[in-house]
Amino acid sequence: MSPPIQFTAEPWSHTYSEIIDVRSPAEFAEDHWPGAINLPVLQDAERAEVGTLYKQVDPFTARKRGASLVAQNISRHLQTHFADKDRDYRPLIYCWRGGQRSGSLALVLSQVGWLVTVLEGGYKTYRAWVRRQLQTLPQQFTYRVLCGATGSGKTQLLHQLQVQGAQVLDLEGLARHRGSLLGAEWQLPQPSQKGFESRLLQAFLSWDPTKWVWVESESAKVGQLHLPPALWQALTEADCIEVQLPLQERVQGIIAHYPHWIAHPQALKQKLWPLKARYGQACLQWWFELIDAQNWSVLVQELLEQHYDPTYRHGLQRYFNRIRTRIELPNLSEDSLKEAARQLLTDSSLARSAQ
Repeated sequence: MSPPIQFTAEPWSHTYSEIIDVRSPAEFAEDHWPGAINLPVLQDAERAEVGTLYKQVDPFTARKRGASLVAQNISRHLQTHFADKDRDYRPLIYCWRGGQRSGSLALVLSQVGWLVTVLEGGYKTYRAWVRRQLQTLPQQFTYRVLCGATGSGKTQLLHQLQVQGAQVLDLEGLARHRGSLLGAEWQLPQPSQKGFESRLLQAFLSWDPTKWVWVESESAKVGQLHLPPALWQALTEADCIEVQLPLQERVQGIIAHYPHWIAHPQALKQKLWPLKARYGQACLQWWFELIDAQNWSVLVQELLEQHYDPTYRHGLQRYFNRIRTRIELPNLSEDSLKEAARQLLTDSSLARSAQ
């Protein structure tokens, strides 16, 4: 006798052999339960086809065509993904709202003899849980915020802190954006807001609330992605460490870390174009001439001194003014970053400021 299909509204309270998202690839790409695999019962084009039939013909014709496509896709999954699963296999399945798509696969797998659980409410239940968690969870941690002008080595120091065992919240890595006008990753889109929040929650769930979380100062937006309000508030109330690096070291470091703009000067000009309203045509034209001459050192230094540094000072005064200590990096060498990270992790004044 086949085991009955089980249902849960709190899947995070249990463990499963596998979490299966049966939505279309486009839905899965926008956001999904971290660690879930995508076994769509309708591909993107198939889902669009069924939807068109539903609107332009009638629901019966749409359901009939949909059932045929779902059966074909489930058959293929049985012959491939599920072919080597043993008797103890226990999957959790979800779709958009816990309806027909997840139920179709669950019914077939339960008939095989596997104990199958369906997420009540589907992805929408998971999404509501993420939102609830991010309203409170960020406030349960103590943060140490690395501040510093653009190019001062904050990101590299953050990574070195992680290497030395610290809990690190890499917002720029999670958001796939370096948080400035020129901070977009080359030809790599940012995740969706929902996907960003899923990644963020997974990071929080993996940490120990009794230990500090090290993070780089950011605005309330990283590229096009918004930080959860509870996290943004916690960061602006946290103790800060200002990272300082000589100007010429900053200039050379930026040139080294942004090779795509050097390789694509016209794209760089397009990115700088919005600054015309703030600095005027003459200033922008001068920057464009530096780009044409490939005078990258002068260009970067001018951008830092005229645009980035004033913006940083304004943000520091307004949002990150709880400076507890400063650390000076002579350069961005690995030895320099290692020593700076060691100093921060053993600095007793930082420990006292938390009390």
